[in-house]
Amino acid sequence: MAEELALSLEGKGYSLVTTSEIRSRLLRLLDMLSTVFFQRKRYQIAYVEAYSGAAFFWAEMVCKLLVVLRKPYILTLHGGNLPAFARRWPGRVRRLLNRADTVTSPSRYLLEEMRFYRKDIVLIPNPLEIKNYPFCLRSKSSPHLVWLRAFHNIYNPQMAPLVIASLRKSYPEITLTMIGPDKMDGSLEETQSVIEKLGLETLVQIVPGISKSEVPANLERADIFINTTNIDNTPVSVLEAMACGLCVVSTNVGGISYLLGDDEDSLLVPPNDPEAMAVAIQRILIEPGLSERLSLNAHRKAERFDWSVILPQWEALFSDVVNQQEGRLS
Repeated sequence: MAEELALSLEGKGYSLVTTSEIRSRLLRLLDMLSTVFFQRKRYQIAYVEAYSGAAFFWAEMVCKLLVVLRKPYILTLHGGNLPAFARRWPGRVRRLLNRADTVTSPSRYLLEEMRFYRKDIVLIPNPLEIKNYPFCLRSKSSPHLVWLRAFHNIYNPQMAPLVIASLRKSYPEITLTMIGPDKMDGSLEETQSVIEKLGLETLVQIVPGISKSEVPANLERADIFINTTNIDNTPVSVLEAMACGLCVVSTNVGGISYLLGDDEDSLLVPPNDPEAMAVAIQRILIEPGLSERLSLNAHRKAERFDWSVILPQWEALFSDVVNQQEGRLS
């Protein structure tokens, strides 16, 4: 999100200082802190993203330095696991949020869950460049499925081949492409093991990750998008599928119910229930009119997340924070 926002603002003529592309956690933190300090005369306002886990403590350190430097900053909340993290560290979370000039959330789910720590959180959704996602109305869906997330246990990739196993007798031509980077927690190996154990090697293909520009072409090859996650917020991959007109079947966890409407622009099922997801997919394949309704409504909802709608909200917010800071210093 931060990278895309930076590119969009630069495209509008704003001057930006960005950090950090370093992969090493320690070196990345040091780079962020050094950039905040040594480049302090080059920026008026900072934008910081807060996730759960170790990334939260990085954000905490960066924001403490910004406070010392008397630099205003906007804090954006991310990650479906952040509410659970906040319950473990309520004091630290509350302090971080209340030191920020403004706190934003990309989803109503996070906004509602985190209001306990700060009441005036601003909702600004994650955007898409809709023109990059060619829309194809799925008037009738075929049993060609795609899964697009990282191979990590929170996204429960092991469930996806179980769904295919439930459907292959009725649909021997069924296929599933699983696309995503390996987060090295063993879930990729577990998924491969499930595929081999169920004898699905010819039906399920794993693609170890693709560039952002390759996403639309890979989504176009399927008609149904499955989201098997156990924890979620407002997943961009789901929005991308909706923009392309795929029929979305997702577990109903975290912020999903705030993003998707069951039987309107998606079908929602309980988490970790491959049989329920298989039944939902079968509905799309056999129920007259369902595929077309889900496809069209999903695309229409995705259009609300276009950069042309979202970027002006960011520009207004940055302008407000800068004006408030100038008012305090005058």
